[in-house]
Amino acid sequence: MATTTDTDATHILQADHREVEDLFSKYEKSSGLDRKREIAQTICNELKIHTMIEEEIFYPALKGKIEESLLEEAYVEHDGAKVLVNEIAEGSPDEEFYDAKVSVLKEQIEHHVREEEKMQGNMFQQARATDVDLNALGEQLLARKKELKAQAETSGLPPAQATTL
Repeated sequence: MATTTDTDATHILQADHREVEDLFSKYEKSSGLDRKREIAQTICNELKIHTMIEEEIFYPALKGKIEESLLEEAYVEHDGAKVLVNEIAEGSPDEEFYDAKVSVLKEQIEHHVREEEKMQGNMFQQARATDVDLNALGEQLLARKKELKAQAETSGLPPAQATTL
C-alpha cells in the first residue's frame, strides 16, 4: 500500500527538529570517540541541510508575510550555530571543548526550535496564517533536501556559510 508523504513545509521542518533532538540525545548517551564522532558528524550534516533549505526556500517565501524580526533572528541564530557546526565537523571528540561545543550547539538549536514552533505567535503559526502554499513549499524543501543528502553521501557538504556575519 502506498503511503503519502506529508508535504506541509512546517511539518517537514518540525520532523527535522525532532530528528536532530534525537541525535543530540544519542550523542549525550554515547561513549567512545568513534561513536561520538559519527553522531556529531550526522548532527552537523543534518543541521547544514536544514539551515540551507530554510534559508534558500522557506524563509524567502515568508519574507513580507510574517514578522520581519522573526526572520532576521532566525538568520542570525543559524549563523551562530553554523560557527559551531563547522568547528565540530572539523574537530574530534578527543579535543578539549568538543563536548562543550556540542552541548552549546544543542542549547542554541533548542532555543531556535522554540522560536520557530513552540512560543506564542511563533514562525510556523504565522506561516500557516499566510497565503503561502505550504504544501508546494514543502515539495520544494523535500526536493532540495534529497539533493543535499545525496551530496552529503557522495562528495560531502561544504562548510556551513554564514549569511549575516
